[in-house]
Amino acid sequence: MKEGLRQSMAWLHTWVGLLFGWLLFAVFVTGTTAYFQDEITRWMQPEIAGERNLDASAEGALAYMKTHAQGAESWTIQLPNERSVAAMGYWKEKGETFRQWRDHAFMVDGQGRKVDARDTTGGWLLYRLHFDLHYVPVLWGRWAVGLAAMFMLVAIVSGVITHKKIFADFFTMRFGKGQRSWLDAHNLTAVLALPFHFMITYTGLVTLMSQYMPWGIPAAYEHPADYYRDHLGAGEPPKRSGIEAPMASLSDMIRQAREHWQGAEPGFIAIALPGDAHAVVKITQDTGAAMGTRGETLSFDAATGAMRRLPPVKGGASQTESVMVGLHAGRFAPLALRWLYFFSGVMGSAMVATGLVLWTAKRRQQLPDPLRPHVGFRLVEKLNIATISGLPCGIAVYFIANRLLPTGIPARVAWEAHWLFIGWGGVMLYVFLRPPRRAWVEALAIAATAFLAVPLVDAATTDRGMLRSLLAGDLVFVAFDACMLVTAAAFGWAAWTVHRRPAATRHATRRGKEAVA
Repeated sequence: MKEGLRQSMAWLHTWVGLLFGWLLFAVFVTGTTAYFQDEITRWMQPEIAGERNLDASAEGALAYMKTHAQGAESWTIQLPNERSVAAMGYWKEKGETFRQWRDHAFMVDGQGRKVDARDTTGGWLLYRLHFDLHYVPVLWGRWAVGLAAMFMLVAIVSGVITHKKIFADFFTMRFGKGQRSWLDAHNLTAVLALPFHFMITYTGLVTLMSQYMPWGIPAAYEHPADYYRDHLGAGEPPKRSGIEAPMASLSDMIRQAREHWQGAEPGFIAIALPGDAHAVVKITQDTGAAMGTRGETLSFDAATGAMRRLPPVKGGASQTESVMVGLHAGRFAPLALRWLYFFSGVMGSAMVATGLVLWTAKRRQQLPDPLRPHVGFRLVEKLNIATISGLPCGIAVYFIANRLLPTGIPARVAWEAHWLFIGWGGVMLYVFLRPPRRAWVEALAIAATAFLAVPLVDAATTDRGMLRSLLAGDLVFVAFDACMLVTAAAFGWAAWTVHRRPAATRHATRRGKEAVA
């Protein structure tokens, strides 16, 4: 009975892992980079320097909008956190959609001075890519990623059942043994961060639970907007009075918020109907201040600066959801814990990658002629190479495009994203034109070269290169370039290892018969 269950779980684990493996690899890789999305964004905007000053940034952004955005429907300030320097401000005119607000976006540095930094989405693109995908409608992307995450849970559970010696094999790593080595690597990376894999997959589903399981909302609310207003504590929007009124001190409102939160910093300021007597200022706690990601929002009368009544205390279900989302995003994590998140994500990426390679390594020996596999096998093998080598290469190309694209070209943000996929697509095309063995070596070498080029291009095009940043004590830029070099070395080592591996020998007879000497 136990063996029958194990065999059925093995079949389930194998095919679920293959069918969703390429998407899961992309989700793990881009999601892992998102743990340092603020640092990536800082690197991708080298024009921004200096120290963080939250109050000066808020006042500088407010002053700019008072001059350039009178009569707007709302003003918004995204404040810098402890990992960033600049604040971003933007305003919304009447009738505009959220995506149109970007036309009014601007940045101020730690002293509150407007900065003309290059237009980029920075680490935000990689973060959004890991659950929204790209070039597809957002809802389609989230459903695809959600389906992959659901089957990832199935793969985790079925994998533990299938590998009855998985924890014993965790202490075994045999090199140069072909299929056995890939299985050892798969077991090692799976068990090493198994609690993280389960947590990150389950909490990822929780973050979008209202999309995946929406039936409770219409059962309890006549209008879905009422649910989201209660869930986020937004309250009813104010109505314009038509009477002009100057705004009270924003710094004083920030001070009141800090006192209420016992020293925790604000992260977001939204001002509805600025300049009107009914204007309201809402200050939201920084998401990195606590494990729960949905920070409390305090409301103030803009004209007087007086705090309104406190928002209602969230229920247990809402607080639990907030903590689960916070666990997934890891924004609360101090530096050491954030690195642990990152390395666990790397283990997840390696787990998926080794599983994909193991699928072909295991089945190659079962083919009548391993050197002449059927079309389906060749397709899986080429997609493995194109995904495992191509996606990281595309990310490196994305960083290089940030440095080489002219700062003033139209749709610069879109073209940065395009180059990520151009890089990935170029590797994929190259892989499909080459024999599998050469494709592995050359695609891995291309990825290594691309990552090696990132700090070189950075040093050639900006004054924030690794050596200058090291002398200036700018550890964020130093660490970023160092990570690029380490990644290049890892891909280079992988290419050299595959190059040195003996080529597969042709089977003289079908599987199950002895080879003729």
